[in-house]
Amino acid sequence: MPSPYRAIFAAPGTASFSVAGFLGRMPLSMMGIGIVTMISQVTGRYGLAGALSATLAMSAAVLGPLVSRMVDRHGQRKVLRPVTLVSLAAAAGLLLCVQQKAPDWTLFVFTAVIGCVPSVGAMTRARWAEIYRGEERRLHTAYSWESIVDEVCFIFGPILSIGLSTAWFPEAGPLFAGAFLAVGVFWLTSQRATEPVPHPQRDARGTSALRSPGLQVLALAFVATGAIFGSVDVVTVAFAEEQGHKAAASLVLAVYALGSGLAGAVFGLLHLKGEPSRRWLLGVCAMAVSMIPLLLAGNLPLLAVALFVAGLSIAPTMVTTMALVEAHVPRTKLTEGMTWTGTGLAVGVALGSSAAGWVVDASGAEAGYVVPVVSGALAVAVGLLGHRRLSRPAPNREGQRGQHDSSGDSGLGERQDGEQPVA
Repeated sequence: MPSPYRAIFAAPGTASFSVAGFLGRMPLSMMGIGIVTMISQVTGRYGLAGALSATLAMSAAVLGPLVSRMVDRHGQRKVLRPVTLVSLAAAAGLLLCVQQKAPDWTLFVFTAVIGCVPSVGAMTRARWAEIYRGEERRLHTAYSWESIVDEVCFIFGPILSIGLSTAWFPEAGPLFAGAFLAVGVFWLTSQRATEPVPHPQRDARGTSALRSPGLQVLALAFVATGAIFGSVDVVTVAFAEEQGHKAAASLVLAVYALGSGLAGAVFGLLHLKGEPSRRWLLGVCAMAVSMIPLLLAGNLPLLAVALFVAGLSIAPTMVTTMALVEAHVPRTKLTEGMTWTGTGLAVGVALGSSAAGWVVDASGAEAGYVVPVVSGALAVAVGLLGHRRLSRPAPNREGQRGQHDSSGDSGLGERQDGEQPVA
């Protein structure tokens, strides 16, 4: 491990919560694609599969920020354990309904309740922010490490989920996703020493981190970005099936995540100067342009190469996004702020997977790659229109410094200029 990454694990407890966070976020890459694979195996209906995946993402988009807001106020342990149990119970209900061939509406009900699953990635990033408050270089490396962990999940998660569901039984992928969630969340919340200090709400002002104009731009742009991810997943499974190698979809999607993970590892070693908002916009543009070659891939090997190249822009853009969230959101609402970007992705995944499912059913898998191309263009449009908001200092951070610092709260250090030096 390069020295900058080794250095961030010098703090006690960092390795343990990082591993727990890895296990806890595996369902992020396993559950949605597992549902798609399971439903397509049992019913052969990609439209239904995409709609259920969209329901999961939309539910997580609605419930995720609420869960994270409660975490900011009451702490991770008190909130994450009960909501995880609810999510696991709903997952069990979904699998039972699929096995018993229950009516479609029951599948949607249980899938919607699964969406209360906590954003484990936001929880671990909040712990890094607590530990390395004011240490900008190490925090940049920590965020890069988290991006690498995300991509490792997306490398192995689809392989496990699709592989188990196709080689064992259709419900195996979602079943193992639930097991990872239970182990990861309960292990993470057992580690109290690194848990961020909660910030009970003192008044009714500023009840949501989304009041920040900069965060609004990031969340909206990530709706379009999420549509890229959701549609690529669904269309790739369908494309692999048309090619006669459905199980190979997991390997192709793993190559997509591999490209992002490698780029994130290199990015964490860099200390670039300049305005982060410009690098973020460049990353969004790169993601959009990288979708175009998918339309030309006529077989799985070419598709894998195209997705690897497309993945190179993902992790650096995500790392820069976390830096911008920290710059535009008060640290008392940092977990919620980070979750809102995930919410944008979840909404986009819902829209993208649903649209892709219907396009695949109507016109075939190759036509389905039009959806991520259009989604990328929308992401660029939002980035261009909202760039000025991201480049401005966040006025709501400075006014709260005295209150937070005097209370002894921990979190990210305030910045005089509202800009991050990282990414």
